[in-house]
Amino acid sequence: MNPNSKARVSKNPRPAALGLDGTDLALLAELAADGRITNAALAARIGIAESTCIHRVRALRDAGVIRGFHARLNPAKLGLPIQAVIKVRLGSHKRDDVFTFHARLTKIPGVLTAFHVAGEDDYLLHVAVESPEALRDLVLEHLTIHPSVRHTETQLVFEELSGAGVLSSAPAGKGHRRRTVR
Repeated sequence: MNPNSKARVSKNPRPAALGLDGTDLALLAELAADGRITNAALAARIGIAESTCIHRVRALRDAGVIRGFHARLNPAKLGLPIQAVIKVRLGSHKRDDVFTFHARLTKIPGVLTAFHVAGEDDYLLHVAVESPEALRDLVLEHLTIHPSVRHTETQLVFEELSGAGVLSSAPAGKGHRRRTVR
């Protein structure tokens, strides 16, 4: 690695064990903060050549470290001001029943994210809908009618907060200080 690189060093030993170095972590932090950054701007921020930058980002994508680049949409601005988390408990855990339910989840309008979880509940669904009636209809018409569903519990979302993220041990975002990797 170039000793003059401006890449940040993570205090987390996991990335090194996965073959990620300070430059990779710096690229990931910048992309997490702004997925629309151009390759030229990204290379300049990290202090590497543009060709190196594009090669490293492509390698991170190919390795599955970067799963994709997405626009983060505001459901309320799209006419879906009601958000909720719905806990779903299945009565049957037969393989076919679980896979049938999985397939159904991906087709339910309004489901933003579905988590298959361990514990008392089997799924957590983050949904966005236009009204309380639409929330009721989503639960009644798409969830409770499934033969494997034994119980649902709906919790309204008052506010969504972003966590520190997976690179929380390395500074991210604008205004951070870069440390030189030697």
